[in-house]
Amino acid sequence: MHCIPISAIIHPLNMGYLTMAMKIQHTLIIPDEMTGLRLDQALSKLLPDYSRTQIQEWIRNHEISLDGKSSKTKHIVLGGETVIVEAALKPQPTWGAENIALDVIYEDDALLVINKPIGMVVHPAAGNYSSTLLNALLHHAPALQELPRAGIIHRLDKDTSGLLVIAKTPAALTHLSAQLKERTVSRIYHAVVCGILTSGGKVDAPISRHGIQRKRMAVNPEGKKAITHYRIIERYRAHTRVKVQLETGRTHQIRVHMAHIHFPILGDPVYSGRLQIPKESTPELIAKLRQFKRQALHAYELGLIHPTTLQPMVWRAPIPEDMQSLIDCLRNDLISYESDDDEY
Repeated sequence: MHCIPISAIIHPLNMGYLTMAMKIQHTLIIPDEMTGLRLDQALSKLLPDYSRTQIQEWIRNHEISLDGKSSKTKHIVLGGETVIVEAALKPQPTWGAENIALDVIYEDDALLVINKPIGMVVHPAAGNYSSTLLNALLHHAPALQELPRAGIIHRLDKDTSGLLVIAKTPAALTHLSAQLKERTVSRIYHAVVCGILTSGGKVDAPISRHGIQRKRMAVNPEGKKAITHYRIIERYRAHTRVKVQLETGRTHQIRVHMAHIHFPILGDPVYSGRLQIPKESTPELIAKLRQFKRQALHAYELGLIHPTTLQPMVWRAPIPEDMQSLIDCLRNDLISYESDDDEY
């Protein structure tokens, strides 16, 4: 790779939002073997630490020159051209590190996989500026401060538990983000839905922000493409336990899609509507249903290609205690109901 750095990245030291953009400078020679590629494609290979979206933005902003002239992202390279990059990375917010325990499933030099607990917000935002997963990550691995979103590749809702992968290097961030975009990351959830499903299926329905209630998402023909696959694990008297696999990753996707087909996630405070207690439920189940105040949704399995070794890897996280207790109650209620029928 013909990549000659002219100056190092300037790392900011201040806290809060950065007031100074990080500068990068590189001189590159397009190798002959890249002849025929678009300029943005060639630079994505020569600068693997940066996303193609970022490179395209630099080209459009004339922060990248080709043989001393501005160019376009779709320009076809011939090989041997000199590329000069004099660009500014967008200022990234810096957040405080907090000593919050993490359930680390796996860690190496390139990535970190954690089992996020119920009730933890992933990223600081209005109303949640501290005690988030990001704050905990910065204490666990301070170098993550240098990465956008501290290396967080994808998110889970506050009250959804389960597996998340975090990149620990710029190259890993680019590689894992590309896998998500290409839909090669396997994300499998376990959920309990209201109603009795008769078979598995697929929901292919675009999602966008709700037109009026801006904190909600909704199925919208003009929204972003969203595909969810689901399969039955176990049926109860009035609920079904399902395995759900994401093909895309929109905000609230599983919750919105299951509600859209009229099988909302049990306990979902936003999309499930009023709590329905099945007739002749055991006292234990009635109490459990009334106490369960979150969506019964858990990110159970995560599979991806390791960004360094290029080997496939899969991790699983056990069902959290509150959800497992709910499942046990639903199962026992079904057994009790069937036993009563047998007496007649």
